[in-house]
Amino acid sequence: MEYGLFLEFPRPIDGDHHDAFTQSFRLVQEAEDLGVASCWLAEYHFNMERVLASPVMIATAIAAKTHTMRVGTAVYCLPLGHPVRVAEEMATLDHISDGRVELGVGRGTFPNVHEGFNVTFEESRSRFDEFLEIVKTAWTEESFSFHGEHYSCDDLTVTPRPYQQPHPPITVGVTSAESFPIIGAMGYPLIVNPSRVFTLDQLKGPMSEYRKAWKAAGHPGEGKVGLRVPIYVNEDAEAAYRNPMDSAMNSITRLGERVGSYAGRAGTTGDWGEQSRIILGMDYDDWLRDKVVYGTPDAVTERLTELEENLGLDQLIYEINYGNLMSDEMQTASLRLFNKKVLPRLTA
Repeated sequence: MEYGLFLEFPRPIDGDHHDAFTQSFRLVQEAEDLGVASCWLAEYHFNMERVLASPVMIATAIAAKTHTMRVGTAVYCLPLGHPVRVAEEMATLDHISDGRVELGVGRGTFPNVHEGFNVTFEESRSRFDEFLEIVKTAWTEESFSFHGEHYSCDDLTVTPRPYQQPHPPITVGVTSAESFPIIGAMGYPLIVNPSRVFTLDQLKGPMSEYRKAWKAAGHPGEGKVGLRVPIYVNEDAEAAYRNPMDSAMNSITRLGERVGSYAGRAGTTGDWGEQSRIILGMDYDDWLRDKVVYGTPDAVTERLTELEENLGLDQLIYEINYGNLMSDEMQTASLRLFNKKVLPRLTA
């Protein structure tokens, strides 16, 4: 199984936006020194708590600062940008990184982000499908023409060509049950963020639907599924329980209130009001059981092994500052313990 680090570039509790960059780049260097295979970058807009508004620019800086670590987006919000620009910039980064880039894409979860870019949220699915087709075609065809609902061109040649052939790996991020069979039929690997809709153990059914749709569409193999999950590791069981509590509760409240604020909005799928009620009704112990993997090295190893076997995972992307309130020291210590005392047992 593949393992990678997920980063949000949050502003430290007692710091400013520049401190967010400084601290996060330091964590990237720590991860490189520990031999972390990949890091994955979110995309956030209009958010005072995180500064990751330009994942391609940050990924370029990481590529320049590292030598072995692969750099991925998780996810690049395709409907907010221009597909040809995405193809050009990601191909450029592919060369700068000597072929270490991966493109994780999604349509974006929250309506206000689309509205801020003057993009109608109801169009996000059709824009995503169309733009993804254009990016892949631009990378694989010498020249191409396209006439769609949102974009048209004739005899367009996009340069540079990607370093990786036929193109950098493309993965699609999903957060809703409806997306699993859609992406399976399209033939793309998945990265699942379960926090809004699913418990970790509820993912088995949707992942099965993904694999069924993959096979029904005639794609070779069974598809590739990755899971984004918060982890915290501490040698002391009580500290592993207590230390990340405030940060986790911050995330529960923040997520639940935001989901509830968009209940009934056009373009959303599922019952966001009910999802908000469930999230806000969970306490810390519920979250520990259903959403995150916190504990001693032994406990974290056991839980991740269980998830890998039950869900048939191919990839695990772990985040070390869930809720964005963990200190730099807590994050670093947890990252070191995970890579020194958990990961070797998972990969043995």
